[in-house]
Amino acid sequence: MTTTPSQVVAALVGAGRTVATAESLTGGLVCAALTDVPGASAVVRGAVVAYATELKAQVLGVDPDLLATGGAVQAEVARQMATGVCRVLGAQVGVATTGVAGPDPQDGHPVGTVFVAVAAEGRVQVRELSLAGDRATIRAGTVEAALDLVAEIVADGVNGTEDSRPVDG
Repeated sequence: MTTTPSQVVAALVGAGRTVATAESLTGGLVCAALTDVPGASAVVRGAVVAYATELKAQVLGVDPDLLATGGAVQAEVARQMATGVCRVLGAQVGVATTGVAGPDPQDGHPVGTVFVAVAAEGRVQVRELSLAGDRATIRAGTVEAALDLVAEIVADGVNGTEDSRPVDG
C-alpha cells in the first residue's frame, strides 16, 4: 500500500484527529511530507527531530536505560517516541521513526533496519522494516511506511490491531 500525504491528511481531518511526528533517521521528512499538503495545519501539530540519542530521552521521555543498553534502533524506542511526541506536542496521533539509514551499521543493526510506530487512542503499533538501497532510498521508504501505518491506524478507527499493545502509564 502506498499512501500519499494528501490521503493521510484527509483521513486525519475526516477522523477529527491531530498528528505529531518524532523523527530520527528521517530528520523531519515525515512532517515535511504532511505539511506539503494544503490544509495540513488543521491536523499537524508539529515535529520533534530527535536525531541525537540523548534527545530521545530528554525531549520525548524514552527510557534512558533502554537507550543505554540497546541503543536507539529498537521497537520499544519507536514505541516510546510515538507516545512521547503525543504528550509533548498534544497530538492524538503520534508517529515515530528510528533506524539505520547508513552508510554504516549502528547499535549492531545493519543498514536498512528501521522501526516505525504510530500511537493513537492509548495503543501503539510498531512495524519493523528491512529496507535496501542507499541512504536516500532508505529514508524515503521509511517515510512511505510511516504514512501507510498512520493511514491504516486512522482507517481502522484507531482501535488497534493484532500486533498493537496498550500504552503503559
